[in-house]
Amino acid sequence: MSRTLSVRNHQRDHAVRARLLHSIALWALEGPFARTEYKLEVQLVGQELMARVNAGYLCHQGSTDVITFDYREVPKRDRKKRTRRSLELELAGLPLHGEILICPADAVKHAREFRTTWQSEVVRYLLHGLLHLHGFDDHSAMDRRRMKREEDRLLELAAGKFKFQKLAAS
Repeated sequence: MSRTLSVRNHQRDHAVRARLLHSIALWALEGPFARTEYKLEVQLVGQELMARVNAGYLCHQGSTDVITFDYREVPKRDRKKRTRRSLELELAGLPLHGEILICPADAVKHAREFRTTWQSEVVRYLLHGLLHLHGFDDHSAMDRRRMKREEDRLLELAAGKFKFQKLAAS
């Protein structure tokens, strides 16, 4: 596998500079996540498509901020018996292959709620998806806190390198 990264904007609600998001994703993959082999697609989608994917794959109603698909073939044997750390290590040994769907309209809604910018939320969703692809989970309260701490850490690192407000295209 080589290094393949694609960022595509399939929504028209919010103008996003896909090239800048591509740069942020590339920085995250090759910097903090130290990936040498990856195939990642990042899709910016509208609420209608996100709601369909959410219902079809996760059996949840309505749109959501981010959905991650891991396309690696991880043996399913006794997955529940694995520790979180052993799964992270197993995934770390495999080339990354996945897709992250991000809904900018949901980012706008959450930005108002959390008093941040929608651009920062979009970057958070990208990092959240990458964390999932590295074995992080958010099913339990403890896992959510752990994942949120790591998101916050990575977001702060990214904010030191990139101007998130420039994600908004005019």
